[in-house]
Amino acid sequence: MIFDNQLEIQRLQTLQELRDMGVNPYPHFLRRSMDITKFRFKFNYINDMDDKKAEGQLVSLAGRIKLMRDVGKAIFANIEDEGGNLQIYFSNKTLDPEWFKIVKRNLEVGDIVYVRGYAFVTRTGEFSMHVSELTFAAKSISPLPEKYHGLVDVETRYRQRYLDMIMNPEVRNDFKKRSIIVSTIRRFFEDKGFLEVETPMMHPIAGGANAKPFITFHNALGVDRFMRIAPELYLKRLIVGGFEAVYEMNRNFRNEGMDLTHNPEFTSIEFYWAYHTYHDLMGLTEALFNEIIENLELPKIVEFDGMKLDFEKPFTRLSYKKSLIDIGNIDPDIIEDKDKILAKLKADGYEANDKLDLGHLQAELFDNYVEEKLINPTFIIDFPVSISPLSRRSDKNPEIAERFELFIAGRELANGFNELNDPIDQYNRFKSQIDAKNAGDDEAHEMDEDYVRALGYGMPPTAGQGIGIDRLVMLFTNKKSIRDVILFPAMRQLAKED
Repeated sequence: MIFDNQLEIQRLQTLQELRDMGVNPYPHFLRRSMDITKFRFKFNYINDMDDKKAEGQLVSLAGRIKLMRDVGKAIFANIEDEGGNLQIYFSNKTLDPEWFKIVKRNLEVGDIVYVRGYAFVTRTGEFSMHVSELTFAAKSISPLPEKYHGLVDVETRYRQRYLDMIMNPEVRNDFKKRSIIVSTIRRFFEDKGFLEVETPMMHPIAGGANAKPFITFHNALGVDRFMRIAPELYLKRLIVGGFEAVYEMNRNFRNEGMDLTHNPEFTSIEFYWAYHTYHDLMGLTEALFNEIIENLELPKIVEFDGMKLDFEKPFTRLSYKKSLIDIGNIDPDIIEDKDKILAKLKADGYEANDKLDLGHLQAELFDNYVEEKLINPTFIIDFPVSISPLSRRSDKNPEIAERFELFIAGRELANGFNELNDPIDQYNRFKSQIDAKNAGDDEAHEMDEDYVRALGYGMPPTAGQGIGIDRLVMLFTNKKSIRDVILFPAMRQLAKED
């Protein structure tokens, strides 16, 4: 039996006692007049009245009992719904005396109740409801954690998010903010003329980003399928097909480790804009972030993890190599020399794979010496081509990709670039990715011949970008762990008891 501890067994007995008396502990069709927030707003005027009550105006509310104080022939309790908390009062005079005895004996913290009554202010000055009718709406079997300590164990909070939300109303507020962020993003792109689309979640080829895929098997087709790493290659097929501005906000799956910023399934938005450049995307991104801040009613100086992030000024734009010199304090002579990069990495205690090409070794320098120092919003632009297999080469320097990443608080939040639309170049870069995979890079792209064939029909000059929604929510809710902004994060399986 799931409910097997002593307190739960006692509550099961209470449940049966109610049923034996003909009381349904789980009735339906109980309709409240309003929620607690509206109740407080509607009857707030009684605070200015002499008798401080709205006796003739009966309304119904519903909520979970969070606190109870039995004073003999009367009970004070606090009920809570999604938006608020309210004290209620009832006694053997406000309720039928026999029903009051049943309620007094069987009502417990955690139960959900339906109440009907009027607003009044107690002698101690607390705005409350004077209850004349009380009905059990849902009997609680599992007791809530002790009030004064609450639910603080993070493992329990993530595994039992429903309990976390009951005990910590601020958690509900964080997820409301997430909803505001998501709806703001949708409205922003729709207002800019972008079309929301849906592309496959199961791919015949793992592609669209450098990551390890989850593999599943399609019984009817008798083939492996890969849970999507990213929707990129399908979205760009739509640009080939004639759409000029598309976006998709949905889940991606990566079979990798879990830490403060990584969950195996996560939400991102990717958008593609024909006849625009990555410079246009950077401007679009700044406008999007400012709109999110405005809709969340946040100041332009956002606090995150003890840092003050400045969104008042235009975002900094800095080239990849210049960031290595100016922020990473790397000697310019080292940056273009594989052997010198390997020597520096090893001297500073970092792992260094001598099979990596120059671009990948420059990325090792960036990851170790630059990234965590990028606190205020910063676009790092013009990446090495070898670490940008889907990005367009610069006409001025074919070793540079017209690409940017946005960093805030030492973390990457967005990745965008001018899309490679030359099918021959794309085919050759896929081939070089196969070489990288053979050299030990198990996150390198696979060859996608159909995508190359699509490019063969002609894709207009296009810029595309992805933004991690979970990290964005972390930023604007001041949360250090991605698990705090995903309702049901991935968790390691608990060991089974013998």
